[in-house]
Amino acid sequence: MSLLEEEEDMPPPSPLGASRPPGRRPTREEAEAAVRVLIEWAGDDPDREGLQGTPGRVVRAYEEFFRGYEIDPVDLLQRTFAEVEGYDEMVVLKDIRFESHCEHHLAPIIGRAHVAYLPSGRVVGISKLARLVEVYAKRLQIQEKMTAQIANTLDEVLRPKGVGVVIEAAHQCMTTRGVHKPGVTMVTSRLLGCFRDDPSTRREFLAMIGATGSVPPNV
Repeated sequence: MSLLEEEEDMPPPSPLGASRPPGRRPTREEAEAAVRVLIEWAGDDPDREGLQGTPGRVVRAYEEFFRGYEIDPVDLLQRTFAEVEGYDEMVVLKDIRFESHCEHHLAPIIGRAHVAYLPSGRVVGISKLARLVEVYAKRLQIQEKMTAQIANTLDEVLRPKGVGVVIEAAHQCMTTRGVHKPGVTMVTSRLLGCFRDDPSTRREFLAMIGATGSVPPNV
């Protein structure tokens, strides 16, 4: 296995909130009680057979949906490799599928991310790029912020010559409610260093991810 193909499993999620700053958090029982209230508010009976286990299932699902809060994205990128035989071309990981949740309506955001960087002496295992996307996706998000977080963290830790991140996603807060516009995809980008300043590098990146049309340096 090459250094660029290093693969490891995502660390198992710890109890939601375990690494948060000190302060009282609702207990699991309180969280489940809140779900019962929402079921009642929706007009159903949380004690009927089909819903009796729903509060517990929802809380367990939230632990999975939002496990990104328990992982430090900077720590993910700390292990890098310098033995790359002078490799200094673009590293691109495209079509990274992710599932996130809109912080405005708690509705799913489902999409794919394309992440690239131009090394400056060191590289990181490609699984770490996918994990970086996952860490930020598994939080309450807006797509613009998530795009910037991924790019900024990669730039801060690796100090590469440039970073490019493009995210394409469908937001169920507008496809299943509100304006009800299915089939709409939102595209955001964050380009840093040579990806922003060098048009040829930007074009190469967009060609590699199969982007049509032009993506502005930053959205």
